[in-house]
Amino acid sequence: MTRAFDTFIVLADMRTGSNLLEQHLNAFEGITCHGEAFNPNFVGLPRLDDLLGFTLKDRDADPLALMDAIRNAPGELNGFRFFSDHDIRGLAPALDDPRCAKIILTRNPLDSFLSWKIATKTKQWKLVNIKQRRAAQVKFDADEFADQVEQRQAFRKTVLRHLQRTGQTAFHIDYDELNDLEMLNGLAAWLGVSARLEALDQHLKRQNPAPALSKVTNPDEMEQALSNYDRHNLYHIPSFEPRRGPAVSRYVGAPETPLLYLPVRGGPEVEVVQWLADLDGVGRDGLLTARGQKQMRQWMQVHPGHRKFTVLRHPLARAHAVFCNRILSTGPNAYSKIRNILRKRYELPIPDKDDLGTYSPDLHREGFAAFLGMLQSILAGQTPIRVDGEWCGQAQTLEGMAAFALPDLILREDEMATALPDLAHKLGHAAPPPPVIAPEDAPFSLEQIYDEQLEALAVEAYQRDYVMFGFGDWKPLSPGLRGAG
Repeated sequence: MTRAFDTFIVLADMRTGSNLLEQHLNAFEGITCHGEAFNPNFVGLPRLDDLLGFTLKDRDADPLALMDAIRNAPGELNGFRFFSDHDIRGLAPALDDPRCAKIILTRNPLDSFLSWKIATKTKQWKLVNIKQRRAAQVKFDADEFADQVEQRQAFRKTVLRHLQRTGQTAFHIDYDELNDLEMLNGLAAWLGVSARLEALDQHLKRQNPAPALSKVTNPDEMEQALSNYDRHNLYHIPSFEPRRGPAVSRYVGAPETPLLYLPVRGGPEVEVVQWLADLDGVGRDGLLTARGQKQMRQWMQVHPGHRKFTVLRHPLARAHAVFCNRILSTGPNAYSKIRNILRKRYELPIPDKDDLGTYSPDLHREGFAAFLGMLQSILAGQTPIRVDGEWCGQAQTLEGMAAFALPDLILREDEMATALPDLAHKLGHAAPPPPVIAPEDAPFSLEQIYDEQLEALAVEAYQRDYVMFGFGDWKPLSPGLRGAG
């Protein structure tokens, strides 16, 4: 029977018990764990000059060659340990390879943190003889603990998402299970190795078995700090929206001024694009857009000192604009198929086609309120309607942009009149033109129907945007700023 794996990676972190797990793995006939192969400071183990003939310099020059050497080393199955602060070049090839077994080792983050602090203070990273144990108390630092937890959680999320996207599974084991003989033999079985252990090597000893409160000099302060941690994510704002790409082809660059506009759809795109054209005295067709990632990188390279910016619209105003332009309207830019689904299947109270003869502000408010309620379901993936770029969360759009480039400046629509000319001033324009503000929506403006209930519905649908970007209640833009669009 062919074994499923050719190699393995232990995904762990400092003070999670990875040394002990390595010791147990190496006790199985045919299995060899080659230490921290991608530690930035050494290769394999601290006191070794090389690993399988690779020095630190060799590893840094060609990390993939070391991975191949580990895979092809003598024995049934070879692998290594990898931590969140190791050379990232060693992670992706292992995660991509379905024939590389993933072993995920975890430990209570507080125990791990305190163990690390104590080891840092005593300089004792392993314990073999209990008589040589160095005891110490340390001061709990809440900020340092939070930083370590955040780094390790981000690492675990990266690993788990990669495995999910590639359809792979991992073997999960906790620190408290490292002396469970049956668990370790189960790990060997999962790896496809026939050897089994009859007893565990107790060579390494647990260094700090005492309760956490006894390990610190400020237990009351630690208790208070940890009481603020939200273990069950009570305040987490869930997002079920599909991840979005950077949409680089929609970026718009000025031909002369080193400005690049990263549009958030559903916002004042037309107005910002027109301002960029006016700034350099060209028509809209003179702007640089519909480019791929390669061309956009080239633009950034030949425009040193460039600035990338985007403009957000208040979530309620954005939803109202898309409701008027894409759903209520039946013109050439309308989403006619989605309109029909909303009307017929979900009974959205909007007129059939362009029958607006008796359409009043009250009916408009009723239809828009129903649309806001539907948006919450659409964004949560509870309907067959796509999460369109014009009504997806703006935070989700910016996260997609980050895969290619981050905006230097994130503006709000009500800041455009002053912020865009100020930006142009900084880039050398003595008298930049004022931007045109988007015209009011038709057939009725948001101001005509606005009330607290509509705001509350928008908050329910776009809670993440309200929190992330600090949006308050919607207020109409100054009438003096509005143009013809």
